[in-house]
Amino acid sequence: MARKSWTAIVAAGLFALTACGGGGGAGGGGAITLGFAQVGAESGWRTANTKSIQDSAKTAGIELKFSDAQQKQENQIAAIRSYIQQKVKVIAFSPVVESGWDTVLKEAKTANIPVILTDRAVDSPDKTLYKTFLGSDFVAEGKKAGEWLAKEFGSAAGDVSIVELQGTTGSAPANDRKKGFADVIASNPKFKVVASQTGEFTRAKGKEVMEAFLKSQPKIDVLYAHNDDMALGAIEAIEAAGKVPGKDIKIVSVDGVRDALQALADGKINHVVECNPLLGPQLMDLVKKVAAGEQVPPRIETTETEFDQAAAKAALPQRQY
Repeated sequence: MARKSWTAIVAAGLFALTACGGGGGAGGGGAITLGFAQVGAESGWRTANTKSIQDSAKTAGIELKFSDAQQKQENQIAAIRSYIQQKVKVIAFSPVVESGWDTVLKEAKTANIPVILTDRAVDSPDKTLYKTFLGSDFVAEGKKAGEWLAKEFGSAAGDVSIVELQGTTGSAPANDRKKGFADVIASNPKFKVVASQTGEFTRAKGKEVMEAFLKSQPKIDVLYAHNDDMALGAIEAIEAAGKVPGKDIKIVSVDGVRDALQALADGKINHVVECNPLLGPQLMDLVKKVAAGEQVPPRIETTETEFDQAAAKAALPQRQY
């Protein structure tokens, strides 16, 4: 009973969170109501993503009902069902994992509530269950990391031992960044991934897993981290082990958050592939279009870049996140 009661309290808390205004239904005075189910707050990237969505909704005059799933799929599904019951105009969410969404998406479709996927995709074969996907090409991000590695170590003698910090198991960025990287390095047999484990996209877990890698692997030349927060946690572990990050162990990561660019400027990270979290303005534009019944492209990708040390130093003064 105690566990059931606590679960009910947590669920209630998830739905109590709103970014701007209360109210229900389709919003007062003809306003569009958007229900947004966020993954959680696992990283600096996600915090910037949430702020962009909240600020952009306010600027666009869209009533935002916001929930934090705490990286649990069941919480996101419960939030989406709550939005359906509240008869919001549009639902958007960033899926915790790729699989297991068809049932709740069919419920939204039956209720005539359009759905927009942001940042992360789903693997449903039925593309009519959502209107569009807004986000990055994660496979391309993994390929960019692999291409940097191939260039950096192309002339190195002997095998290059790589450890990989994966993102949340089953999530689109973890699956795709792994694939893109693996596809590139597969062409050269000297590149060997000697250990690969999830760091759950968090700094604390990245540090913990890197500590284990350092104990279990006699030789580590490169760390490939699926996001910056895990890389930053790994740097702490590397330094605690008496090694120099960026020199003894080269590091390539994905996201482009301010702390990682600072580490890159300081020489502790060697390369960063950008993944832009500031999707809010584009999302609100899409919300207005689908709410009005307009056709939108099935996939909209964000424009992103890469950073070496010089580029990081140049970007830092204006970096928003």
